[in-house]
Amino acid sequence: MEKAIESRLEKIAKKFKEIEENLGKPEVIADQKKFQTLAKEHKELQPIYDTYMEYKKTRQGIEEALEIIEAGEEEELVELAKEEKKELEKRAEELEGELKKLLIPKDPNDEKNVILEIRAGAGGEEAALFAQDLFRMYCRYAERKGWKVEILSMNETGLGGIKEVVATISGKGAYSRLKYESGVHRVQRIPVTESGGRIHTSTATVAILPEAEEVEIEIKESDLKIDTYRSSGAGGQHVNTTDSAVRITHLPTGIVVTCSNERSQIQNRIKAMKILRARLKELYERQQKEKMDSARKAQVGSGDRSEKIRTYNFPEGRVTDHRIKLTLYNLQEFLDGDLDEMIDALAAAEQAKKIEALMDEEGQA
Repeated sequence: MEKAIESRLEKIAKKFKEIEENLGKPEVIADQKKFQTLAKEHKELQPIYDTYMEYKKTRQGIEEALEIIEAGEEEELVELAKEEKKELEKRAEELEGELKKLLIPKDPNDEKNVILEIRAGAGGEEAALFAQDLFRMYCRYAERKGWKVEILSMNETGLGGIKEVVATISGKGAYSRLKYESGVHRVQRIPVTESGGRIHTSTATVAILPEAEEVEIEIKESDLKIDTYRSSGAGGQHVNTTDSAVRITHLPTGIVVTCSNERSQIQNRIKAMKILRARLKELYERQQKEKMDSARKAQVGSGDRSEKIRTYNFPEGRVTDHRIKLTLYNLQEFLDGDLDEMIDALAAAEQAKKIEALMDEEGQA
C-alpha cells in the first residue's frame, strides 16, 4: 500500500479511537447534540476502521508466515506457511482495494430521486422518435429497478415522437445509477420516414438532475415571473378550456420551465417549481465545480449536453459508449431497459479515476 494512503488511514484510525473514547465520557453523554454528532461520525468511520484493522492483521500474518519460511526448520511447516502466505496476500490485496474505495468521498446526491429531461436534437421527426425510444428505455429500466416514473411535462409530435419530455424517477439510488446518462445520444438507422432506405444519424439530449429539496435551493418569489396559458396536445387541439398550463421564468438566471400535464394550475405550478429547483441545483453545482482545480475532478466525461456520449447503431445491432470505449451487441435488449452492464462499467471507470485522483492528492499532501 502507498505510504500516503496508509498515513491517511492511520490518522482516521486515531480519530476513530478518540471519538470512541469521547462517546463514553459522562459530559458528552449529557450533551445530546454533541453525542449525536460524534455518534454519526463514529458510524461513518467504522467501516474504514474495521477494514483497516483487518488489513493490518492480514499484513502481520504475512510477516509471521515469511519468518517461518525464511527459518526453514521444518519442511511441512514451511509448506503450510507458504500456502497461508499466498492466501493472506490475496486477502490483503482485496482489503487494499476496499480501503481505497472507502476513502473516496460519497456523492451526496447518489440516494436522491431524479429529474429526467429528454429533448429531440438534430434529425427532425426521426430525432423525436429516437427521443421517444430513449424515454421508453429509461421507463423500462426504472420498472426493472422498482422505481416510479411520473411525467411532469411532455411535448409530442403527430407521428408518436417526443420533442421534449420531463419526468421524475423516484427510487433508492436512482441518481447513483442514472447520473452517467447525461449528454448527447446518437442513433444511426434507416428512419421510418425515409423511403430511400438510407441510414440517417439523429440525436437527442438527455439531462439527469438530482431532485432538489426546498431547503436546499432558496427561490425568492420576487425572482419569478409566472405566466399561465391554455394547454394544448399533439396537433394543437385543446386539452381543456382553462388557463391551467404554467410557465415560470427565473429572472436572475433566465431559466424557463413550463408544465401543462395537469388540469389544475396549482398542480402544474408545483411540478414546474420542482423542475426549476433541480435545474438551479445543477447550475449552482456546475458553477462550483468549474472553480475547482481540474486535478480534483474525477468524473467519466463532463456530462455536458454537447458531448456525444453514446451511439445506437441499428444496422450492426450495437451500442457504443464513447467515454469508456465500450461496445455491446445487444441493442434491442438495451433499448428494453437492460442497462446494468453499461452502467456498471461506467461506475467502475468513474471509481478508478477517483482512486487515481485520491492517490495524486495524498501524494501531494
